[in-house]
Amino acid sequence: MIGNKDLPKLKPIAIKERASIAFIERGQLDVLDGAFVVVDETGVRTQIPVGGIACLMLEPGTRLSHRAAELASRVGTLIVWIGEAGVRLYSAGQPGGARSDRLLWQAQLALDETARIKVVRKMYSVRFGEEAPSRRSIEQLRGIEGARVKKIYSLLAQKYGVPWKQRDYNVRDFNSGDLANRCLSSATSCLYGVTEAAILAAGYAPAIGFLHTGKPLSFVYDIADLVKFETVVPVAFKVAATKPSHAEREVRLACRDCFRETKVLKRLIPLIEAVLEAGELKKPDPPPEAAGPYLENEEGIGDAGHRN
Repeated sequence: MIGNKDLPKLKPIAIKERASIAFIERGQLDVLDGAFVVVDETGVRTQIPVGGIACLMLEPGTRLSHRAAELASRVGTLIVWIGEAGVRLYSAGQPGGARSDRLLWQAQLALDETARIKVVRKMYSVRFGEEAPSRRSIEQLRGIEGARVKKIYSLLAQKYGVPWKQRDYNVRDFNSGDLANRCLSSATSCLYGVTEAAILAAGYAPAIGFLHTGKPLSFVYDIADLVKFETVVPVAFKVAATKPSHAEREVRLACRDCFRETKVLKRLIPLIEAVLEAGELKKPDPPPEAAGPYLENEEGIGDAGHRN
């Protein structure tokens, strides 16, 4: 077996150039010869390219070795533990933000009421393709957005011929929802995973949101909502319309294809930057004593803020 000291030096792959997600079920994720390897219950090994995946989603029945968790953090791959049909339970692998200067800027924007509403208004214009109504508070914009979102769900359900009442789901009892809601939950969990990976790679904190607040993934919801209705939501309704026997699996495969076709990973980090820059507060310079990345990246091939 090749030792770690004999392996070539690891360099990060830019988020925009990675595959989006991979699901692992009923196996052990470990490291062999410096690469991820999945050993299933029959003993079959499947290798996963180091750093080539933005997000690994571990389904029930999966075990993770310490070495695999360490490698994931080094190459910037987010590991997400998910429950039945993709309901999120816990995530790790890339905790916190990559850069203190980015975190401070994000926090400053969120704490400044004038800057915060500018960011929220930018999110509104990106999402709906028009300027947000003037002289509206964040709470009022949230209410306007909610009404428009309900209408979009209704129109998409009508387009694909899917029975629809409302967005309704119970994270403790996934199967209690109807087919359309189960498909939507599976689809959005996929999007949240890759969005969180992009936010962390760019050096920001998932919890510091602007429209959404008070949740561990508030900023993830903010950014994911900007692309949700042009990516995973239509996919969910399209799959639901076929009434497949394994809807959640079909949704995941369709989302993976959608992410590749729409180049979501390539778009997310520039979108994050554009939204935050709308707050019109100057980015702080990194302190001179700031620590460098864990893995040296002399050529700078990773995304801005990537921890490597």
